[in-house]
Amino acid sequence: MKHLIFTIGLLALVSCKDNKNQETITHSDAVEHPVDAVNEHHEEDASDVYGNAWTEEIELNNGDKWESDLTTNEGVKKLQHTFNTQATSSLADYHKLAELLNEDKNYVVKNCTMEGPAHDNLHVWLHPLIEKIAALTQTESVEDASKIKNSIKENIYGYYDYFK
Repeated sequence: MKHLIFTIGLLALVSCKDNKNQETITHSDAVEHPVDAVNEHHEEDASDVYGNAWTEEIELNNGDKWESDLTTNEGVKKLQHTFNTQATSSLADYHKLAELLNEDKNYVVKNCTMEGPAHDNLHVWLHPLIEKIAALTQTESVEDASKIKNSIKENIYGYYDYFK
């Protein structure tokens, strides 16, 4: 199962659309135990679903923000809107937030047309977000869900520190 999780994550990282006819969407509901797998995978990356170690890996474009495509920026705005408008007082609310964020994340993955170093750095930002959303989908306590949600917030709003 861990190989499946890794494969899904890898596909998400390299699946930004190469042409208009190709479509790859990841679904976090296909993951049985994402928190365990994410934590195991991230031990190698010095990151986890509660942190934002990606900020140490991502680079700026010679001190400037990377130029992003319109659809990626629209997708991030959708992520922010969903994050800000979905109430989270119960575990069911957190799972609903994860479901909606997953849809917004899939929009970004499906419609991305970025290339080169900007695209590579987008994936440094996107990969941890994918794992956090998957973990939020499967979390079993409000306390854990709240921690993951805070990490997701830092991830989503950190986008504009690196992309314009």
